[in-house]
Amino acid sequence: MPTVIRPEPPRQPDLEELLRLSDEFAFSLYPAESCYLLDVAELERPGVTVFAARVDGRALGIAALVLGASGEAELKRMFVHEDARGQGLARQLLGAVEEVATAAGVAELRLETGPLQHAAIALYERAGYVRIPNFGPYAGDPYSVCYAKPLPQAAPTS
Repeated sequence: MPTVIRPEPPRQPDLEELLRLSDEFAFSLYPAESCYLLDVAELERPGVTVFAARVDGRALGIAALVLGASGEAELKRMFVHEDARGQGLARQLLGAVEEVATAAGVAELRLETGPLQHAAIALYERAGYVRIPNFGPYAGDPYSVCYAKPLPQAAPTS
């Protein structure tokens, strides 16, 4: 099964279905006020790149890179359909996001997940992310766990 991961517009029925499933999953674990999910309109904003992971054309994973005004970046909406878990799609999505962030000159990629998402935490830690104090809207939320990873910087050309 060929897997293709690439940036795509989020307003597509199959990607919107992944977002719906992601919402359902998050709301099954955490109170609504602790679910920091970007909706389709927010994912269409400038500075946001949405990645789709497709296997034989079927959208089975999604992730978004949100670039901030000061050069910071955050991973958002990482989700893999339950039919495709355990096949490395999340790792591939994470790699694609990191590659684009690195090319954009991002020095550190940050993310927020929840303490009950053990598989996600294990994935991030295996990928080199380290726990950091909760930042921004996540500060003080006991249902948030934040991570960051420094990204390689391009060597300056002379």
